Amino acid sequence: GGFSQCRSVLITGSSRGLGLRMVNMLVNSPQRPNVIIATARNPATAQASVERAFKEVASLVGPGGLNCLINNAAVSMSTDLEKVTAEAMLKTFESNAVSPLMVTKAFLPLLRAAAAQVPGMGIHRAAVAALNMVTRCLANDLGSEGILCMALHPDLGGPHADLSVEESVSSVLSVVAGLSEKDHGGYWDYSGKILLW
Repeated sequence: GGFSQCRSVLITGSSRGLGLRMVNMLVNSPQRPNVIIATARNPATAQASVERAFKEVASLVGPGGLNCLINNAAVSMSTDLEKVTAEAMLKTFESNAVSPLMVTKAFLPLLRAAAAQVPGMGIHRAAVAALNMVTRCLANDLGSEGILCMALHPDLGGPHADLSVEESVSSVLSVVAGLSEKDHGGYWDYSGKILLW
């Protein structure tokens, strides 16, 4: 169970916070995936960066493809409505919705390769943790190919969060490890509770 049968995991946004802690926990887990790839910054910021990242990841995972893509890179914008600018909104939308979609699109051939290797393995075939609407769209498009897509709310682990970063990451990884085909297209919190879209 868990990540023990997952050959490869790519985590974006791994330079700090939840992403870094997620990588550390997976590296030290007794159910550690064979290949853990961490990106220090979101590779979707430039097309050349995405192409370079794809080639590097493809060489690391080989013909078995990429089993799990965790789109963790995101930015938050905390400002009130009267102070928000179009530029800030566009930057937030780019980071939190467009970039995860572009990263998923870029790595789709590797996700498909993994999905084709072992039919019926649920989350071990591929999982995409992205943002709500992007995830729903991806779920509709990719479900028939055996690529599972789901969204998770990690409680962010920030100073005002209910959980510490370590508790949040540990909980998120536990939820991801237990997901299967029946959970495709869903949205959960860090404890495994189903959330409304």
